Amino acid sequence: MTTFVLFAGFAVILILGMPVATALLGGSLAALLVNGSVPLQVAAQKLFGSVDSFTLAAIPFFLLAGALMSSGGISRRLTDFANSLLGWLPGGLAIVAVFTCMLFGCLCGSPTATVAAIGSLMAPALEEAGYSRKFSLAILASAGMLGTIIPPSTMMITYSSATGASVGDLFMSGVFPGVILGGMMILYCVYYGVKEKIPRVGFSLRKLAKTTYHAIGALLMPVIILGGIYSGVFTPTESAAVACAYGLLVGIVFYREIKLRDLFRIISNAASTSGMLMFIVASAGVFGLVMTHEQIPMHAAQAILSISSSKIVFLLLVNILLLIVGCFLEATAAILIIAPILYPAVMAFGISPVHFGIIMVLNLCVGLITPPLGVNLYVAAGLKNEKIETVINRHLIILIFICIINLLLITYFPQISLWLPGKMAG
Repeated sequence: MTTFVLFAGFAVILILGMPVATALLGGSLAALLVNGSVPLQVAAQKLFGSVDSFTLAAIPFFLLAGALMSSGGISRRLTDFANSLLGWLPGGLAIVAVFTCMLFGCLCGSPTATVAAIGSLMAPALEEAGYSRKFSLAILASAGMLGTIIPPSTMMITYSSATGASVGDLFMSGVFPGVILGGMMILYCVYYGVKEKIPRVGFSLRKLAKTTYHAIGALLMPVIILGGIYSGVFTPTESAAVACAYGLLVGIVFYREIKLRDLFRIISNAASTSGMLMFIVASAGVFGLVMTHEQIPMHAAQAILSISSSKIVFLLLVNILLLIVGCFLEATAAILIIAPILYPAVMAFGISPVHFGIIMVLNLCVGLITPPLGVNLYVAAGLKNEKIETVINRHLIILIFICIINLLLITYFPQISLWLPGKMAG
């Protein structure tokens, strides 16, 4: 009965249009009241204890770093650099959009921030260069997810807090999957450029040198963050604080595009987003408390193992489940609810927690571009004040198919994601 009330309460509150955090907390409290064996004071303690984490402190810092980067002229300089490097290829400007999203993803770890920052620059430029609006918005929405796969990643930090997996190893595990997915999107851009006979521009070594010089401040940031983590200079959480300090230094001193009067707006926007995510984390902590008390993860593991003893079948079922969940549930909440449920089965099958983490992140990233939730779709549509139906087109379907191919590669060839963390640790 307690389990039924937990999930039914969560679903009903969510269907009524309430925020995810409210649904998690409401369903949990209803289940605790029905159960009666766990005092509500314990739920209050869990609510606070869930966010009282050194690891989770990285999330608001990285969100603030992303806001500073977006406002400091970095996105424009990265776009100029990418254009001078790759703009001469077939489908050059679309390739620039994807490549710039990959670079910007190394700075902020937020898919929506990546779409907004890069899309505001690239959407008008793509149309002016002859790309259709449907293709432009679809490629920007899809490339924005690279901001979550390529480190740093707020989703990976959330997964680490739910399972205890190493944040540093998770960051490294996302490098090759992100690069491979970005490369597959670039190949589609080349195909589109050739098919539609988009005019190409010439290559200029002088322009490349100039844009590289102007973008060097932004290009050094991922080197500092990831190099600092693996050299032992600072922890992943401390690296987020370093990213904020570096973003502030670059925006105010080097590029001089952030004014002191802008800081309150930048910090308040980052704080608002951080508060929303932390409320979800806190509420999911109470939700997890009820699941643990009812031994739901253990029963779920036993049920999964009874269906099949094959790891291949298990991973296929997990992918199908997560792809469906990603269409309807916000990624942070999905990780906090599902990761603890599936974790015992993951251990039973001998799957690396780091490998499973990247599988979860890749699945839920696809949810960013699939309706009805599809957050990136709404952000991309807003770039041109279009309805979401404009973004949902045949180009988006092809890009979703590309994402699923990448997902299956990473799922069944784990060394793609595990080789780099092992090499760095070895």
